[in-house]
Amino acid sequence: MRISDVTMVKLLERSGVANAEQIDALKQEAASSKQSLQDMAIQNEMIDDTTLAKALSDYEQIPYIEVAAHDIPFETLLKIPERIARQYNAILFKIDEDGTNHLVMDDPDDIQAVNFIEKEIGTKTKIYITPHANIISLLDAYRGDVNQELEEVIDIQRAENTENETVSDQDIAENSPIAKTVNLLLESAIKSHASDVHIEPRESFVQIRYRIDGILKEVNRLPPNVLNALISRVKILSNLKIDERRVPQDGRFKIKVAGKQYALRVSSLPVADGEKIVMRILDESNQAVSLESLGYWGQPLKSITAALTEANGMILITGPTGSGKSTSLFSILTILNTPSVNISTVEDPVEYKIPGVNQTQTNTKAGMTFANGLRALLRQDPNIIMIGEIRDSETADLGVQAALTGHLVFTTLHTNDAATCLPRLLDMGIEPFLIASTVRVVIGQRLVRKLNHETRQSYQPTEAEKQLIIGMFGLKANQNFSYIHELEKKAAAEGVGGDTPLGTNENGIINLWRADPNDNDEGSLGGYRGRVGIYEVLNNSVAVQKLIVANATSNVIQNQAIDEGMLKMQIDGLIKAIRGETTLEEVIRVTKE
Repeated sequence: MRISDVTMVKLLERSGVANAEQIDALKQEAASSKQSLQDMAIQNEMIDDTTLAKALSDYEQIPYIEVAAHDIPFETLLKIPERIARQYNAILFKIDEDGTNHLVMDDPDDIQAVNFIEKEIGTKTKIYITPHANIISLLDAYRGDVNQELEEVIDIQRAENTENETVSDQDIAENSPIAKTVNLLLESAIKSHASDVHIEPRESFVQIRYRIDGILKEVNRLPPNVLNALISRVKILSNLKIDERRVPQDGRFKIKVAGKQYALRVSSLPVADGEKIVMRILDESNQAVSLESLGYWGQPLKSITAALTEANGMILITGPTGSGKSTSLFSILTILNTPSVNISTVEDPVEYKIPGVNQTQTNTKAGMTFANGLRALLRQDPNIIMIGEIRDSETADLGVQAALTGHLVFTTLHTNDAATCLPRLLDMGIEPFLIASTVRVVIGQRLVRKLNHETRQSYQPTEAEKQLIIGMFGLKANQNFSYIHELEKKAAAEGVGGDTPLGTNENGIINLWRADPNDNDEGSLGGYRGRVGIYEVLNNSVAVQKLIVANATSNVIQNQAIDEGMLKMQIDGLIKAIRGETTLEEVIRVTKE
């Protein structure tokens, strides 16, 4: 939508997002950069598209609406040809029995567009306003079923199944069936909210699998004759050597789907039956979310928020691969990212690009290791340093030295829980007194699949199940069900589980939740949709420091931290299961040792 500067001033004032002084400063900035007031307000994050659309709706008395693509009958959608819908950013989403056409636009002031569309569909039209992002997602509905389109392309290739393994330029050209297959596979993966796409050669077929919410799922099988052309097409996109099949290769490329840009990190690997490709999907339009949105609450949230105010020291995030460590760091660095601090990182690879942060990628072949990169960073006058991962004693030692010399250092370590992290640093040769004086907090985390709130099912646990919960979650003598009940009340007060009613009382658990295994629609897989973190945050208190210096075991350190109020990861998961965010099975699956 295009909004005049005069109207934009009124919208900013009416919505209360800016005062007169801020608006004057915005006008000057817009004039000097020769941009509209609307563009400058959005760039400066003074207002977003959704808030702006709602403000314009209120100002012009045009109804505001957000429409889901699956709610629009396909025959209704086609009343306006796709070319016209894309040209004018307008979608016909409903036709009443009396013939009233319901039209959604991101710019209802475009009189020319309205007049042209009414010639197509009739003048009995009711117009609504919606954010531009909603229009983009609705335009995607013209594509129909991507999976059906993919099947049709694959069927053509099955019919042409030959033993010929040579790949011609025509096979992998931009408009070839192979290129279309790759595009449709990626589009289908993105619509399924997959994080990875696996193309795996088998003896008699090519297996396609998506990792959705941490779980691998087979989605298709292609004829074996397409493997080489498929691999070559992906390699061309990611600028890899198509004639090199004996050694692993890494690359990267970008695509745009439904108006959003995605980066794909590509890895090729020679295997027994040919060559395997894995593509990691990174949504570059994603904005960092708050710690609360990631699943932090209560003691973990208070501890990490306090640690972020420290001027120096080390904050460690632990967990296995795929446990969300990078996402946590991305959100934390975005919170700390202001013009007054210099944030520098060394990563392998750079997954999330953060505007205003100096991000360096390691390159072992060129001698750019974590240790060498960190040495260089320390000469760049940083305030905050992020080391992607501590992999060896040299990097650990440099990280500790940086924390000692006035820097706030963030890094990750692969350990099972927070308490195991401290003995692991000892094992890397770091002196106990240095660990005790530099480490501020250690975060242990896992990702569990979130229940789809619309389809989740409640049930009452039996007494046997309640006793099993006590045993499996390691509740101590003083941590009975009244303790769990108090924790749930705190979690509910902080918004965990939304408006889900309390599932406990002082005597026990009265209600739990399970997934609907038949729910596989609109991004759901077996009743789950998306993921949320479960956390434990260990504060490096004076008592814990004494244990570190005394070379205590991780169990002793953990017990001390629990006595001081640390919430174990399993207990955090139990509370989220009671609140209907996930299930007990999910918590047990990701935390079992």
